[in-house]
Amino acid sequence: MAVDVKICGIRDAEGMDAAVEAGANLIGFVFFPPSPRFVAPRAAAALSTRHVGGPVRVGLFVDPTDEDIATVLAAVPLGLIQLHGEETPERAAAIRARFGLPVMKALGIAEEADFAPVAAFAPVVDRFLFDARPPPGGPLPGGNAQPFEWRLMAGRAIPKPWLLAGGLTPANVAEAIRTAGAPGVDVSSGVERARGVKDAGLIRAFVAAAKG
Repeated sequence: MAVDVKICGIRDAEGMDAAVEAGANLIGFVFFPPSPRFVAPRAAAALSTRHVGGPVRVGLFVDPTDEDIATVLAAVPLGLIQLHGEETPERAAAIRARFGLPVMKALGIAEEADFAPVAAFAPVVDRFLFDARPPPGGPLPGGNAQPFEWRLMAGRAIPKPWLLAGGLTPANVAEAIRTAGAPGVDVSSGVERARGVKDAGLIRAFVAAAKG
């Protein structure tokens, strides 16, 4: 089984080039200003144009307005919209219909009950991302370098393609894929040498470990 790899939080040419050259399937641009990985739409567009074709460009949004998304799409031709906030199934469906792009919904997981929203979202999204539930009162809905219990995913029937996220690194991603049965993985902090700064060597190592 070929594992999809998403490198999220790309903000500079070094990270973009490394992710593409390593064979990442998806590249994530974070359009959430409080994040240390935030990138302005114009800067994301410039990074994207460094490589024709290649990985799917993913825009990460947190409870966005239609105007927020439209502003980004005017600059960056995204292939997938990632919703990483408190969006409802109705809101996800509306965004998908309005912009004509596939949608991936991120869900924070800490226990069995956190999978309950899957049934309502499945008819209206194209992918899921399962991330560690953020700490109470934390400022970021993801990218907190914390894993959840991967065994919660094992053998679970998810009706759409999905990615595993949360605390993944080059050292643990192969084990995470085996334990969770993950068809894809998403990494951000695990391939950084400083908060928000990607490391080309770690990106290469992560993609190789995930696909190996």
